[in-house]
Amino acid sequence: MRRALLAFTSLLFIVGTIGTNIGPALVDDAPAIVIALSSRNRNLFGSVPYIDLLPFVIIGFLRLLVAAVALYYVGKWYGHRALAWAENQMNELPATYRWAERATDRMGWLALFLMPGSNIVCLLVGHRSMRPRVFFPVLTAGIALRLTVLWIGGKIFEDQIRATLDFIDDYQWWVVGGLFAITLYQSSRRKPVPAPDPDVIDPPVEHEHVPHHDHVVEEITEEIVTQTASEVENHHKDDIL
Repeated sequence: MRRALLAFTSLLFIVGTIGTNIGPALVDDAPAIVIALSSRNRNLFGSVPYIDLLPFVIIGFLRLLVAAVALYYVGKWYGHRALAWAENQMNELPATYRWAERATDRMGWLALFLMPGSNIVCLLVGHRSMRPRVFFPVLTAGIALRLTVLWIGGKIFEDQIRATLDFIDDYQWWVVGGLFAITLYQSSRRKPVPAPDPDVIDPPVEHEHVPHHDHVVEEITEEIVTQTASEVENHHKDDIL
């Protein structure tokens, strides 16, 4: 079971990368396939003018739910080893990772509700031993809110979405090629991190946080902006894809 989960999670990372990169070329012709491969915000948002509401909701909800649940249990079972491995798979900047970690620690379930599609948040709430009876209701509510906002936004900006995709239509595959080239370049710059040993389970981390102040997000953002500026100046970090 645990080996299958790790293999399935690796597969999700692969198909997610493919779906993200081919999105600009195929989201208007095959929106259901694109959001099934990768339900990132830009794919969901860009698919709205070209897909009916029911498949949008079903495919988007299931894709987000499956990835979130898989990452939750990977984080729950494998702890820090899973976090290091998944960060390597996701091409996340350290600053982005730390922002999500602090947001999760300070906001608790609210971070999951506001960012149900975040790989890092789902890993962290699993590692922080969020109870399943809390995780699943908050996750499903967050996904429902996310899909609602993106659908309404896509309808509002439908003309702009169509115009943008029509504009890049003549050289869309050049865009796709460029995105894959960036992905390969970033992968070549990373040191490979082995997947966790499925036979070794990390002890859970009891770490529950509840938001206490309305300005907690502003505090986290201010801290991470300051640190990110310092990192860019001193270490020339790569841009996130």
